[in-house]
Amino acid sequence: MYRARVFLRQLEPRTARTTSEVLSFALWPFAILTVLNRVFIKAVNGFITDDFRPVYNASLAFLNHHAIYGENYDTTDPHYLYPPSGTLLISPLAILDPEKSRWGFILVNAIAILLAWYLLLKLFDYTLKSVAAPALLLAMFASETVTNTLVFTNINGCLFLSMMVFIHLILKRKDLWAGVALGLAIAVKGPLLAPLLLIPLVRGQWKVFITALGIPVALNLIAWPLIVDFKQFWSHTLPYLTESRDYFNSAIVGNGAYYGVADWLVWTIRITMAVIVALTLWLLYRYYRDDEVFFVCTSAGIMITATLLLGSLGQMYYSMYLFPLLMTVVLPNSVMRNWPAWVAVFGFMSYDKWLSDRWQHPGRVVEYLRTTFGWGLLLIVAFCVLGDRYLAAKREGRLQVGKSLDPAWMHPERDTTEPEPVLAPRTKATASY
Repeated sequence: MYRARVFLRQLEPRTARTTSEVLSFALWPFAILTVLNRVFIKAVNGFITDDFRPVYNASLAFLNHHAIYGENYDTTDPHYLYPPSGTLLISPLAILDPEKSRWGFILVNAIAILLAWYLLLKLFDYTLKSVAAPALLLAMFASETVTNTLVFTNINGCLFLSMMVFIHLILKRKDLWAGVALGLAIAVKGPLLAPLLLIPLVRGQWKVFITALGIPVALNLIAWPLIVDFKQFWSHTLPYLTESRDYFNSAIVGNGAYYGVADWLVWTIRITMAVIVALTLWLLYRYYRDDEVFFVCTSAGIMITATLLLGSLGQMYYSMYLFPLLMTVVLPNSVMRNWPAWVAVFGFMSYDKWLSDRWQHPGRVVEYLRTTFGWGLLLIVAFCVLGDRYLAAKREGRLQVGKSLDPAWMHPERDTTEPEPVLAPRTKATASY
């Protein structure tokens, strides 16, 4: 009873005394009501795009020992593209009827996103009482990536939680468990989060690979005998996954195909951006690997952005995996502390639509290209910020392997310059004559 009274007292209306309290009081209602709207209104209402239906049908076919991988990929409808390991993991969906199963899947993903939100706060040493808590929650659920993950009923929320668990565990050096978190994600959507394995590779955390690779392999070995047409995945589905399509594809190659851009120009852009990514990751590894949270979150964001932009398929709602990179803005040396970075974020995070009845062609171009340009601009900004710090450090003679490129003003608390000794004034007792 006493605890209930204490809890209710927290909800008692009171006047804010500080700017932080004002912001918290203003943001929490917006954040909570936005979450409720996205989960129980927009998601339940659904949309013409339905990622859940093919997943449910595949789960039902798996449980009934029917063929799974024989789809016609010439249509633009959502297709079932999970590997056998992913099929095994999601098969319990078909235990319920389609409507209840979909509602449950929405709820599971919403809970996963909320848990990932909490882990993201904790990663940067923020509590639920901080103003960062409602601000981040509102930003996440107001974004296109969370909204459409729930509306289309995709599994992105669960995979994002796996990513956040992986980051926490790898920073705590709990390598085998970190591999479990990433391995489960790879088992469902391998190519998307597999680049994160580069982080334990360069940090020398070899045990991560035991479980991160062992779990997908084991699950596939278990699933293959249970899937009547598992060979079709290798001969029919996998080749389709390696192809680039010209619809619902914000990768460079996808928009290049849609607008009829010459292949040589598409490859030139992709190779140029790949070089930019490689140089950015090199700077991060050489000079920031000891700044663990900054290094891991920034490197992860750069690699996933590069995967979406330079790979065969990049869809806007995959930008959910970039939240750790965006959250580094609270760090003094973040590459996100400039306005071009947030122009980029608007491109791939905003739920706004730019289709115009009055200016149809320009509106369609902006709507179709804003995600591609947003991802590209983010990579360019990160490279330019780190490159500028490198050149400045070189001019000032501060280049040391393993030492940060940050100028002293970014970290005043680390200033180790010894102050000049202050001599005590002479007094009658100490004066000499």
